[in-house]
Amino acid sequence: MILSLDFMKKTQLAFLLLLTCFAAGCSMPENISKNVPPAIQDRPIPSPPSEQILQKPSSSPEKNIPLMDVDNEGTSSINNNELSQRVSELKQEDLSDAEKEGLLFMREEEKLAHDIYVALYEKWGQKSFNNISKSEQTHTDAVRVLLSRYGLQDPNTSTAAGEFKNEELQNLYNQLIEQGMKSPEDAFKVGVTVEEVDIVDLQKYLKDVDNKDITLVYENLLRGSRNHLRAFTRNLKRQNIFFTAGYLPQEEYDSIVNSETEKGEGHGRGNGRKGQGKNE
Repeated sequence: MILSLDFMKKTQLAFLLLLTCFAAGCSMPENISKNVPPAIQDRPIPSPPSEQILQKPSSSPEKNIPLMDVDNEGTSSINNNELSQRVSELKQEDLSDAEKEGLLFMREEEKLAHDIYVALYEKWGQKSFNNISKSEQTHTDAVRVLLSRYGLQDPNTSTAAGEFKNEELQNLYNQLIEQGMKSPEDAFKVGVTVEEVDIVDLQKYLKDVDNKDITLVYENLLRGSRNHLRAFTRNLKRQNIFFTAGYLPQEEYDSIVNSETEKGEGHGRGNGRKGQGKNE
């Protein structure tokens, strides 16, 4: 054992001297060369540290955080923390009158959906209304992000559940609540109608929008509304009830409900228009 340790110490010393000499560009003394085992002499000599290429560790890939979380039933909730971050990275442009009108209207219309579904859940206890009402809260909150960004007065700050400053929306709420309280089947029909109206209005306002942040929000709200339209339609089909579109063209309605659930936009920062009914 003593001889073995002594041999190891000599080998290590010889190897260190070999490296030092190589780095200095000198030839190895003959008396040292003789004491270096053949296996050591034949071993490739690494480059000196100064000549080694140091590579920076690769940066971690950007997290693919979706703007919208979608469950198996199609309930679609906006991730408003991520939305606020995305919006802050986009240039804030001047608001046109049409864009301002659209933001104020959609803030209340998304509230209308929330308030109706809460009331219908309390009446009938159907899980779909509870889940979708929660996601609708994230939808109206998404519009609030833009109201705050542009310094617009929030119409929802002084209204209780079922109350709206916009007379058109107030009348629609009253009409749909009355219908939805008749039966669970009528309640699901109301759900389809609410999403139809939402889709029609978002499409209308999108035509007057050129601000990228508003486009980003509206397109994700549209995606969510199409998913909720599919969800309510499935509930009706389970009861062998087939809905005739009241606000959307029947062909467009059929195209939406017969296509797959859409996922939330989440390919890094920025936005982009997505095809109707296509998963990302």
